[in-house]
Amino acid sequence: MAIALNIPITKHIKKEVKSSSMSNEATLIAGCLAEERWAQKQLYEQHYGKMMGICLRYSNNSEDAKDILNEGFIKVFRYLHRYKVGTSLDGWIRRIMINTSIDFYRKAIRHRTEDIEYASNAKASGEDAISRYSAKEILSVIQTLPPSYRAVFNLYAIEGYSHREVANQLGISESTSRSNLVKARAKLKVLLTKLYK
Repeated sequence: MAIALNIPITKHIKKEVKSSSMSNEATLIAGCLAEERWAQKQLYEQHYGKMMGICLRYSNNSEDAKDILNEGFIKVFRYLHRYKVGTSLDGWIRRIMINTSIDFYRKAIRHRTEDIEYASNAKASGEDAISRYSAKEILSVIQTLPPSYRAVFNLYAIEGYSHREVANQLGISESTSRSNLVKARAKLKVLLTKLYK
């Protein structure tokens, strides 16, 4: 019979674990900066899944998402010397992927002014039916949104940007950002309702 020992983890042990993970990260980054293939591969594999999820939210399909992801990782390796060890590497890479997605959006779409009168009269539903759908179903519905709606929806509703920040990122007015968000939500509601039926 095994005896369970209740030994609290001391601050010293916690510091060692944190120090060890920071040391591993520093070694990995040093390897990437030295253009060591093993380090680049490991960094890519560690962050692939989460970053692919971000890219999928901003793209029309998985092929576009892969293009965004690959372009994003090229930027990660190109600008890795700017990353400060000890800060969130995941957050730093995430920011690059979001910005790369926005760049992709800008290349693919010409900005146009939306019908603001429609947006002022439209109302978003307060009903939350998201629990009925799988993450894959929701992602596929988001991908069917027009790119201008999808970009605003992702930045505002998922990433947490304000309309002013969304407008600055996409080069549109705040009212267009608000309009596109209302239209995106209305379109999502229709698409999810069809999916549920």
